Amino acid sequence: MEFRCKKGGNQCYGLKELLLLFEISQRLIQSKEVKMELSGILEIVVKHLGAERSFLTIFNRESSQIFIEAAYGLSTAQQARGKYQLGEGVIGRVVELGRPVVIDQISKSNLFLNRTQQELTKDGEELTFICVPIVESGKVTGALSVIRVFNPHIMYEEDIQLMSIIGSMISNVVRSKQERLEEIELLKQKNQQLEIMLLENHRPGNMIGNSAKMQDVYALMNMVAKTNSTVLIRGESGIGKELVADAIHYSSNRKDKNFIKVNCSALPDSLIESELFGHEKGAFTGAESRRKGRFELADGGTIFLDEIGDIPLSTQVKILRILQQRQFERLGGTETISVDVRIIAATNRNLEELIQQDKFREDLYYRINVFPIFVPPLRDRRDDIPILVDHFIEKFNKRNNAKIKRITTSALNMLMIYSWPGNVRELENCIERACILSQDNVIHSYNLPPSLQTADSTNTQAHGGLTFSVEQVEKQLIREALTTTQGNIAKAADLLKVTERMLGTRVKKYNIEPWRFKV
Repeated sequence: MEFRCKKGGNQCYGLKELLLLFEISQRLIQSKEVKMELSGILEIVVKHLGAERSFLTIFNRESSQIFIEAAYGLSTAQQARGKYQLGEGVIGRVVELGRPVVIDQISKSNLFLNRTQQELTKDGEELTFICVPIVESGKVTGALSVIRVFNPHIMYEEDIQLMSIIGSMISNVVRSKQERLEEIELLKQKNQQLEIMLLENHRPGNMIGNSAKMQDVYALMNMVAKTNSTVLIRGESGIGKELVADAIHYSSNRKDKNFIKVNCSALPDSLIESELFGHEKGAFTGAESRRKGRFELADGGTIFLDEIGDIPLSTQVKILRILQQRQFERLGGTETISVDVRIIAATNRNLEELIQQDKFREDLYYRINVFPIFVPPLRDRRDDIPILVDHFIEKFNKRNNAKIKRITTSALNMLMIYSWPGNVRELENCIERACILSQDNVIHSYNLPPSLQTADSTNTQAHGGLTFSVEQVEKQLIREALTTTQGNIAKAADLLKVTERMLGTRVKKYNIEPWRFKV
């Protein structure tokens, strides 16, 4: 059926609008999948207005982000790029202020961000951008936008009025979609909080660090703690291998029994057997009475053999027997003593090389290497440095009755760049020194040791030079921004004066997990 205007014989503009609105209402009533139908509605809007493209954006109040929900004339990739913060660009301002905005010539406007990377002209002609808010129950839930060829003779009031009416028609759909998205956002946040709680529960109370590599260590510790298996803790000096041993013992079924620690490298070869296995009276000069050894004292509990790689070969044979049979004799005695003891060993030496050099028994190596745990050096888990610094500041405040409040960004950046050959132990000493030197309850870069203040002394040039240093500073700036915004990437991008896409690329590059910064 074709309707004619009584005055001119052609279709009236108002009549065409009524037909358009009628078609939209029919689509909304009959559609079973509204999301699919929204693109169809935008298509007929584009054709009615003679426009180039149109898209619908929804405001997520939980994430404070506006993104494209449906579009006509935009590719899937372009739609994915269409994300805005409240007040950002044309769409952000329309949603924030609740008022329509018209940009006559988008190629000449700084307000048009072009996140979707569209053509700003068509065949040399300027394009106009019209954006109206979608309001439901007095609250802006999104925005409806069209792009059409610029015509200086057109008044856009009628287009704005028409788009506002269409926005009202689909506002209920938009609000429902908004609520579903916000529910999903809340569920994501709750899941992330639960993950953090689970990780915290897995982290032993005596250890500090939430980096991905340390989480792997915690997972291995939790797996082996409840067993009686022999554990070999490997890693450089100063990383806290003794803390790992403590955590395993006190999480085990032997936690109420003795936990005996032996620093094998601190005992002379002439005394190590006596210390480990004990001796009978008169076994050697000075042995005036029977003495129990460390293995006997640890019966029912756990013995920690620190720096096991330094044990002499003659003693290694006896330790091998204990591992195999849980039996030994005291030095100078003939009585066989049986013990129920769990062995946890640790070393910072390369046992495989020692085997090749005939300085460590291969059969003993396989006996102690039942469940190896490698603790990464501090330079490989720099994400843990800020939390370690806070822990040490709190520790020294209590010990020295001090009131150190914080560490400056420049000082923290120096800590992040340094290679830390002495690992966590060196960091702890560094912070203790800085706390003592601080005059204003703040740790400044000049409070840190000179070894951290030059590239030559820190040897950072040999590990990447300028590029490496810049990356470390960039990573720290990103962490600080995410901490401030509680893991909100969009807000962090605003703080850093970069686009969300640029920040997302760097977050992925540096393996930073924004959800860990949420409160």
